[in-house]
Amino acid sequence: MALLREAISEISSRRRLIRYLVQAEMKKRGSDTILGNIWWILDPVLQMIVYVILITILGRGRFPDYPLFIFAAILPWKWFSAVISDASTTVVRQERLIKQIAFPKIVLPVATTSAGVVGFLAGFVPLAGVLLLYAHRFDPLMFVVWVPVIAVVQYFFTLGVAILVSAANVFFRDLGNALGHGLRLWWFLSPGIYSLTWMEELGIVQENPIIRTVAGLNPFAVLFESYRIVIYGTETGRPMAPDVVALGVLLAGSVVLIGLAMIFFKRLEPNFAKVL
Repeated sequence: MALLREAISEISSRRRLIRYLVQAEMKKRGSDTILGNIWWILDPVLQMIVYVILITILGRGRFPDYPLFIFAAILPWKWFSAVISDASTTVVRQERLIKQIAFPKIVLPVATTSAGVVGFLAGFVPLAGVLLLYAHRFDPLMFVVWVPVIAVVQYFFTLGVAILVSAANVFFRDLGNALGHGLRLWWFLSPGIYSLTWMEELGIVQENPIIRTVAGLNPFAVLFESYRIVIYGTETGRPMAPDVVALGVLLAGSVVLIGLAMIFFKRLEPNFAKVL
């Protein structure tokens, strides 16, 4: 508990440092490529096009208005996967700074996670374009009320995972290499390009009950279904409120995850300089 209180105190007292690190993170991402931060807009659009073509061929138009269906999952997934990939190196990248200056290292994954929020908001630009194409599905009230709530739940979950990954990768550098494959597998095991209802209709869940169990334990099964019911609605209906109980359970689990991640991080932190 002492380590947990120390971590919370360090984060709350270093808000200015976190803000500076978020700005530096965004500038770094923008300077690495010619188009800079515009890729936050282009990347989900290009992914959407790929999956639309794939599902049009394989699914034969199973999902009406599929571009909006898939975009409701691509946008939050890009936020999560980008943050976790960056978090795996957020401590390692600051090797020189850590060895020269004494500061609470836990602000690094917090800043990385917070910087991801900026990219997530940038993704609303192409989302607005897709919503214009399928205006008959758009419900402004549901969007304004529920998307921020779901995003807050996702932020807490992402923060917990980011803190764990940032500390573990200092000691196990293979984690960074395996992370890309793990995230890719996680995406395909989550109802992103398909829905849980579709799996039930195909009989996949009935033939393999373990799939339902895995889906129930998958945080992104809750998040994707929540975003989708608010942004896309159902195949035959307009948007509606998400499963509040499922979101509440995920939020509670995410808070516990953050607490455990902070303790894990603070236990390893004294050895960062030695290992780096």
